[in-house]
Amino acid sequence: MSYASPIVFVVDDDVSVRESLELLIESAGWQAQTFASTQEFLAHSPDEAGPSCLVLDVNPDLTGLELQQSLALDRRDLPVILISGNDVGEATVRAMKAGVVAFLMKPLDADALLRAIEHAIGRSRATLDREGDE
Repeated sequence: MSYASPIVFVVDDDVSVRESLELLIESAGWQAQTFASTQEFLAHSPDEAGPSCLVLDVNPDLTGLELQQSLALDRRDLPVILISGNDVGEATVRAMKAGVVAFLMKPLDADALLRAIEHAIGRSRATLDREGDE
């Protein structure tokens, strides 16, 4: 099946992180859409976007983890990569069990993030292809 250019959604409350990730993602040939909060993402992200993934900052209040758990149930076509500058301990284990593609600590390694995004977009494409065959 043919799709438009993949979209990488980024949710992070730090504007400098959002801007640097947007540049990195676009330099790799993908589209980037950035959001300052999980609420903003939920209000403005499309229900279906073709192959895509979400790079999601886990804040100390764990709203990012809650969003990831919800998406794991409702949006199987949107794999999640969690990022954090804080040690979230048990949350990491729960996230990985819930199907997170990767959990990366800040400061981010650009190559590791790009590999995780590529893997997530591949997973998204495979999910969309399976759903299209049904």
